[in-house]
Amino acid sequence: MSEQENEVAVCIVGAGPVGATLAALLAAEGVAAAVVDAAPLPPMELPAFDGRCYAIAAASQRILARAGVWDRLPEPPCPILDIRVADGRPGEPASPLSLHFDHAEAGDTPFGWMVEARALRVALNARLPSLPNLSIHAPARAEVTRTPDGARIALSDGTHLRARLVVAAEGRNSPLRNQAGIRVSTLDYGCLGMVGAIAHEKPHHNTALEQFLPNGPFAQLPIAGTPEHPHASAIVWSERTAIAKRALAMDDAAYGREIARRLGDHLGRVTPIGRRWSYPLSALHAHRYTDTRLALVGDAAHGIHPIAGQGLNLGFRDVGALAALIAEALARGEDPGGAALLARYQAKRRPDALMMLGATHALERLFGNDFGPLRIARRLGIAAVGRIPPLKRFFIRQAMGVT
Repeated sequence: MSEQENEVAVCIVGAGPVGATLAALLAAEGVAAAVVDAAPLPPMELPAFDGRCYAIAAASQRILARAGVWDRLPEPPCPILDIRVADGRPGEPASPLSLHFDHAEAGDTPFGWMVEARALRVALNARLPSLPNLSIHAPARAEVTRTPDGARIALSDGTHLRARLVVAAEGRNSPLRNQAGIRVSTLDYGCLGMVGAIAHEKPHHNTALEQFLPNGPFAQLPIAGTPEHPHASAIVWSERTAIAKRALAMDDAAYGREIARRLGDHLGRVTPIGRRWSYPLSALHAHRYTDTRLALVGDAAHGIHPIAGQGLNLGFRDVGALAALIAEALARGEDPGGAALLARYQAKRRPDALMMLGATHALERLFGNDFGPLRIARRLGIAAVGRIPPLKRFFIRQAMGVT
């Protein structure tokens, strides 16, 4: 090994929430790791509220806690204690045949927590530099050469790394995945997802709403209030592209009225706050999650419809599984990037992601229409779940990210 070449067990390319959490978790558990990202990761004060939030399932919270990130959140996250699922149409009362999930049915742990995107970024940026087993290279670009014996990474900052395993965490358009020739299957839903936040008159009581509407689901998710807006929620609104573009062009008053038509009146008058964000909705799945000395995590491996709010949590499950396999391999003196480990990783993660991809796609197809007989059947189905305890417990475990 040359003097300029630093050796690590794992090099993670991409320092978004999934890649950065994997880096923090590995380093916290004593694994020598490096993380590379094209954008800088400076420590920063909490920036202004911008409306973006993550729903962090209970299982994902445990991963963030093990990584030493959870305790560094600059503001307390808002727990989700109840979830209400209903079927309806914009401007009409929701069907009385709804479904209610109470976290107490599964114990004392909340279903999850709402964490602002800016807060998670601050916590990750505070945690990464404190880890002695982690080297950070950002901003930097990586040129990766993989062979059966290992991987070499030449960075644009002049650093050269040698790693047993490279992890692609660069998102849906992963260059490392493309370089490996891993094909993906995609599905365009012809919809936009609109994300933002609202202030409202009445308290949310830590209850989330998933409202199924003919053109796509509408979710209201409880977030912590502020002195200016004591009652606030995040929204995730899926809508046909043409309708969504018209909504995004509205002024705040008209936009708020459209939100209220879908939300109902249980929170009183609503006012949009923060920025509006939108993105095209599509599903993506890599045909395999591994290649020589390479593992895919997060959106590089899979992307699902936001109908169940589990996209990021699916990525955190990748993190938990891969970190455990690497730690076990190192403890046994095995190669943390060898073919045996990669086969175990794919066997563990691909079925879970495929199941979630299929489930979210089926839900989108089942609920994303206004066909009368089907609408009646699904409303009866929603009500029936609440009356079948084993089925209800299954959905509760899924909401908490427990597989």
